[in-house]
Amino acid sequence: MVAHLLSLKWRLLLNGFRRSPGQIVGMAIGGLYALGVVASLAGALVALRWADTETAQTAVVLGGAAALLGWAVVPLMASAADMTLDPSRFTTTAIPMRQMLVGLALAGFIGVPGLSTMVVALFTVATWWRSAPAVLGALLGAALGVLSCVVLSKVITTATAGLAASRRFKDVSSIVVLVPLVLMGPLVAGVIKGVSGSTGYLPELARTVAWTPLGAPWSLGGDLASGDVAGAGIKVLISLATLLVLFAAWNALLKRALVTPRYSGGSGKRGGKLGLFGLLPATPTGAVAARALSYWIRDPRYAAALIVVPLLPVIFLFQSGQSGSYSLLMILGPLAAFVLAWSIAADVSYDSTAFALHLATGVRGIHDRLGRALACLSFALPVVLIFAIGPFFLTGDWDWLPGILGLSLGVLFTGLGLSSIVSARYTSSVPLPGDSPFKKPPGNVAQTLAVQFGGMAVLFFLVLPELALVVLQSITEDPKWGWINLAIGAVLGVVLFVAGVWLGGRWLDRRGPELFAQLSVNR
Repeated sequence: MVAHLLSLKWRLLLNGFRRSPGQIVGMAIGGLYALGVVASLAGALVALRWADTETAQTAVVLGGAAALLGWAVVPLMASAADMTLDPSRFTTTAIPMRQMLVGLALAGFIGVPGLSTMVVALFTVATWWRSAPAVLGALLGAALGVLSCVVLSKVITTATAGLAASRRFKDVSSIVVLVPLVLMGPLVAGVIKGVSGSTGYLPELARTVAWTPLGAPWSLGGDLASGDVAGAGIKVLISLATLLVLFAAWNALLKRALVTPRYSGGSGKRGGKLGLFGLLPATPTGAVAARALSYWIRDPRYAAALIVVPLLPVIFLFQSGQSGSYSLLMILGPLAAFVLAWSIAADVSYDSTAFALHLATGVRGIHDRLGRALACLSFALPVVLIFAIGPFFLTGDWDWLPGILGLSLGVLFTGLGLSSIVSARYTSSVPLPGDSPFKKPPGNVAQTLAVQFGGMAVLFFLVLPELALVVLQSITEDPKWGWINLAIGAVLGVVLFVAGVWLGGRWLDRRGPELFAQLSVNR
């Protein structure tokens, strides 16, 4: 039965390569990225072979502890992602619990995360290639450490299986996980700065962590390399005890999950409240705008784009603090305008099969395009104005305000018009409704990338007049070019917005059924 579970996981992995060429290209890009990370870490571990024992022990122990924490945190934050061999699928089977535990644990090694962690852990043997006991200790520690990572992740995912079935938990966890990802640059820079200023503290921290379940298995090679056999023996017991506790917890949680599987039915809600549909005009454009705004508020796939925008000032303030100048903040307005305007380029793709409502009710394409664009504009315009004007209270260079404001308005209106065309003509591979924003979607990934990058190139070409005026003002230092840019950005942006909505509506009327057929294929 264990071999059957492993074979099943292996087949599921191979089936990922039997998709469209675009999906294979996307998977290959992800695999190459993982390979690059593994190669970098492996090279660092090999280089530690010639470092002193204390430095190597500090790096290996703290790195291994970080990996164990990562395996605990990532499943919790991304619990809404698709899981192969989900234990709930074995509810009606009669697989013995011991065989299921062993099979699911070993199956955790089949996949990019498991294989990557195992390969990097095995390279700690190269770090401790100093004596036979050190090599054996590193090999044993790698096996215990990687197995602890996999089993800990299984404990976390099984314990949170009920929460993962909750739509509210999916929404919150999917949005919250974006915050550290967006702030990764400042966070990494802060950690590097803190580490460089406290290098004497790290060895002491590693010695403390080595006596905990987080670092015990990773410290075996270093202890045996320095001749601390008694300490290594105690840490082997700590590692084995940790594994036993994790397996016991997983066994109890899995039994409960199999006996009382999570309920995925809906709950009754009182009706009668129209919400945004009661506030906006009872017209086709108003109805589409209300529906789109409901998505922006309730759908985590849309909220993921919104959560990035408030974090942009944090990132640029950090960069300005590093450089000592606030002039970089002036691009906040144009950048926020681009992010918000381009966020509706895949609007129809996010609808998925719900787009059939627009076709069945006979909504004209121009009303559909205008409603979606106005829904985004209702909150994008105030945000862009704040981001375009706010930085000048810090810089004090008010001569640049008209030019930057004109560029921001031009990017926003032009981007909304172009997005209205793109989403009416092409579909993108996006997560399905109810899925995590991080779930790997089906569909032609190559076409999605081509549409996204091609559309961005076209947008850059369309806002060249505003960009040229900004450059001209910087060369001549004449504020009049900024005022000219404000007029051109507003007027040309609105003209292109209207043209994009009209052309996108024409295309939607002409090829609505074909667009819906493409959406069905992307499922």
